[in-house]
Order: sequence, then C-alpha cells, then structure tokens
Amino acid sequence: MTNPSLRSVVLGVGSYLPARTLTNHDLAKIVDTSDEWIFQRTGIKERHIAAEGETTSMLGEKAARAALANAGLVPDDIDLIIVGTSTPDWTFPSTATQIQAALGITHGAAFDLQAVCSGFVFALATAEKFLRSGSHKRALVIGAETFSRIIDWEDRTTCVLFGDGAGAMVIEARPSSGAASERGILTTHLRSDGRHRDKLHVDGGPSATRTVGHLRMEGKEVFKFAVGKVTDVVADAFAATGVTPDELDWFVPHQANRRIIDMSAQKLGIAPKKVIATVHLHGNTSAASIPLALSAATADGRIKQGDLVMLEAVGGGFTWGSALIRW
Repeated sequence: MTNPSLRSVVLGVGSYLPARTLTNHDLAKIVDTSDEWIFQRTGIKERHIAAEGETTSMLGEKAARAALANAGLVPDDIDLIIVGTSTPDWTFPSTATQIQAALGITHGAAFDLQAVCSGFVFALATAEKFLRSGSHKRALVIGAETFSRIIDWEDRTTCVLFGDGAGAMVIEARPSSGAASERGILTTHLRSDGRHRDKLHVDGGPSATRTVGHLRMEGKEVFKFAVGKVTDVVADAFAATGVTPDELDWFVPHQANRRIIDMSAQKLGIAPKKVIATVHLHGNTSAASIPLALSAATADGRIKQGDLVMLEAVGGGFTWGSALIRW
C-alpha cells in the first residue's frame, strides 16, 4: 500500500551525451538523405553516438553522478535504482546493477524496466510507488540508451532519427499533506497496448531469434498513434488533480520528432512557449530523452522549484504514460 502522507520529491537531475556527434550532413554521406529533408520532417539537426566499448551502463553512470551532484548527494544516499532501457549492456545482469556497482552502492535494490521510449516515465512511476510505500527512501531513476547498436544504418527512414544518451533524476520520499501546491510527483498514468508490435519493434531477441536484431518502424502509423491516442494519459493527469493546461508551467514530452511534440501540445491546449524541446540536439534517445530535456531546462533556468511540469511519452509496444510534477 502507498502512504498518502508521503510524496516523491525531485532533488536533482543530470545527463550525459557521448562525445561523438553525427550531424545530418554526416548522414547524407552514408544514406540518400539531406539536412533539409531530415530537419523539415523531424526537427533533428544532430545526434550523439557512443564510442566503441562505451556501453549503456557507462552512459547511465555518468548521468547518475551528474544528478547526484545536482541534488547534493552521494551514491550511498540511494537505496533504489531503476533504469529504463531497451539497449542493455547484457541480456543479464541488468544495466541497473552495473550502474549500482560502478557507483559503489552495495545496498538496496537495482533493476531495469523495459517500456522503450516510455521507459523513463514508467520507471519514474514505479520508483514513486516504492517511495510512497515507505520501503525505500531515495531513488535514482535513469533513462539510458545506445540505440546506435540496433539501428540499420542502411535504412534512411530510421537511422536519421535515433541517438545515444542518458539522463537521470533523484527523488526522495518526504512528508506531504497531499496539496497540489506542495513539491513532488502529483500523479502518474501508464498504459500499454501490445497489439501494435509490428508498427515499432526490433526484429531480434534471445528467445525469438538468438540475435540482437535491428529497429523496424512504420513511421506514418507511429506518428498517427503518437499524436492521436496518447494524449489520454495527460487528460487523466488533469482529471486526477484538477489542474488545467493553462496552469502548467512546462510540458516535457518524449523527444521523438518535433512535429509530434508540437501537434501533441496543440491538441492538449498547451501554449508553445511552455514546451521544452531538445530533439534538435540529440535526436530520439528513447528512454533517455525526457531526463535529457529536463536536465537542459533546469540547467538554463527555465524549470524552477515550484513549477508545474507535465511529462509525457509514447514508445514501442505500444506503451505510453504521463507524470505531473510540482518541481
């Protein structure tokens, strides 16, 4: 059972992007495309690619350390690590345990959660439940991906979209009266519909093919679903809290495609000036995209303590979810 007198409060965020940058002009040398074609359709200008031997857990560890520093904490302060990823280092053990070990943490629990691009929101909702139950005190919630490892670099419809990166958030269980004006995660809403596998999937896996496989996507179908269906979880968040779109300070959606971001905000009645978009800087980094955007927007002073922030994501499966946070 959750404890209504506890709320999960955000203490810090951090991010990490690999050093290597792959621009649209670079991609034009690999496949039949152009900077204009990519930017016009996606809003992406560049993406970051992990170095040889640079794994998902390595990216996640660096983002985690940045988040801990931002929160003014040390690794030993954490007793729960949940990593949203679709590109783990190994089939097992989990990427979370590898980050735990790299941070020198030997207590608490660490595990991965797989919801593709919704992974961070699903991981955050899960961590929030753990903290509100009273079983754990402070959690590191991480989204980390090396999607470059599963991209078909001859498929110009997908290789232009994705990049590597990691973002992290530290949350802590604190007493709360339950008022919407108090800091913390106010509500989360998650949904899945497994009938849509073929629209966005990887054509490999240990049990099915004994291979890693490559990402496959029906772009038009994913676009239609992302804009048309997933706004229900945001509407659910508004209904659960009585908050209106006008009351939001910031909308931080999954950074998949600038057109999806803009059309979703428009459908929800959220003003363009309230939308945080960083997709042009790193492309679609799957579960890492929302914490990357949050890290950028807190670092430059846009998101401030007390702000009302809506997170929203959609991923393969399909999965989709929202989280409303008083920062």
